Amino acid sequence: MATEISICNTALSHLGDEAGVASIDPPEGSPQAGSCATFYPIARDETLERHTWGFATAEVGLSLLGITRLGWDYAFGAPSDMAKAQALLPEGWTKGTPTAEFTIEADDNGNIVILTNEAAPTLKYTRRIIDPARFSALFVSAVGWKLASLLAGPVLKGDAGRTAAAECFKMHEYTLGLAAGSDANGQRVNAPHLPPSIKARL
Repeated sequence: MATEISICNTALSHLGDEAGVASIDPPEGSPQAGSCATFYPIARDETLERHTWGFATAEVGLSLLGITRLGWDYAFGAPSDMAKAQALLPEGWTKGTPTAEFTIEADDNGNIVILTNEAAPTLKYTRRIIDPARFSALFVSAVGWKLASLLAGPVLKGDAGRTAAAECFKMHEYTLGLAAGSDANGQRVNAPHLPPSIKARL
């Protein structure tokens, strides 16, 4: 079962860093822990936004807000755990019929507002899942490689860091494709092949 710490340590191992971390919330005090605390949520959330993951997709009715916006009839508050809006479903929507038009903006307090002309819509959205135990194995791999690409600069620095960041990002894109395909098709996919330049660091 994956944990934040296991994903962080996997990312560091991709860069040949054997120190490892024991805590990132709060960071334990090492430079690696500080960098992981900064970049792990970014890697996780960016990977969540790249695909309509089955484990993170939800549908919810929205709460009407007492505000108006030019060109839109209704304004609704977004769920607090929304990572990405997928679609807005009109009342009585059935598969194969059009979804509703909408736009998203932030109010003066930074809260996300969904604007639409539908009076009682249902939002289909990607949830910001923070419990790694709910991630698939390939999703964990994709997050680990994304995190490694973000950590490469602080950990390796200079030209070595830039080169490793590019290599790790390529592996992230590859594993992301495998994870998205597996999620969409419900099929098992073999573990990714590592390029020699990455394998040499492990």
